[in-house]
Amino acid sequence: MEPVAVGLIGAGPWAEMAHAPMLAKSPHTRLAGVWARRPEAAARLGAPVYERVEELFDACEAVAFCVPPAVQAELGVRAARAGKALLLEKPLGDSLDSARRLADAVAETGVPTQMVLTMRYAAATKEFLARCAEIEPFGGHAANVSGSLMGDHPFATPWRLERGALLDVGPHVIDLLDAALGPVTGVRAHGDPLRWAGLLLEHEGGAVSEASLCQAGVGDLPPASVAVYGTKGSAVLRPGDDEPLATVAEEFARTVRQGGGHPLDAAHGLRLQRIIAEAEEQVRTP
Repeated sequence: MEPVAVGLIGAGPWAEMAHAPMLAKSPHTRLAGVWARRPEAAARLGAPVYERVEELFDACEAVAFCVPPAVQAELGVRAARAGKALLLEKPLGDSLDSARRLADAVAETGVPTQMVLTMRYAAATKEFLARCAEIEPFGGHAANVSGSLMGDHPFATPWRLERGALLDVGPHVIDLLDAALGPVTGVRAHGDPLRWAGLLLEHEGGAVSEASLCQAGVGDLPPASVAVYGTKGSAVLRPGDDEPLATVAEEFARTVRQGGGHPLDAAHGLRLQRIIAEAEEQVRTP
């Protein structure tokens, strides 16, 4: 395939650590340029820097986003209306309304989209989900505990400090349980997203799962875990040694070049956002 020319929006720590190297190193993509609110940060990413986002659109055929959810929702609509394929971060937007506006723009324009739900691209995750399909699962649990909201952590950014684990790591965890046990049909939430939040998820077909989310941990913390149980055995997601971002770039290029859509598209991101919005409303209501 001809490498897809991708423009990057955003130049923060995750853009520098993940998105820019992914797009520049993959044989399936080409980092065509960067737009960011801080041009001096964009200049460190090794690609042309554009002063206006419309100039970036003119220089590429697809746009990758590495910005706060509110910015992604706003600029994603503009990129879709400019006819650009979208590589989107989670969550889709900062609210259900903003996520819906972006998903509606995608549906209206028909541009290809793909969400960077990083774990879903790992070989270990694909093996785990294949195992889940064999065991007739009826339940599971997941835990994601970190200290990423504490101190000077690079991901202790304003939107995360305001909204916490439900909006940040919630999409990853809910997506994995959704894929392993069937589409989520209901959620009950309790706790505090800035400290510890718990979810009880109901799945199509009758399975149930539980998730614990925390980004305020300190000390020696356990790795994230997902386990699923069924009538024919169990499945545990164990960390692998592959590089999922390389697969993200390859699958995105295929999505753009070959069409046919991607299972982790903007519509899927909107479905995750609905679950998160319902959970957030429950923890805000006494």
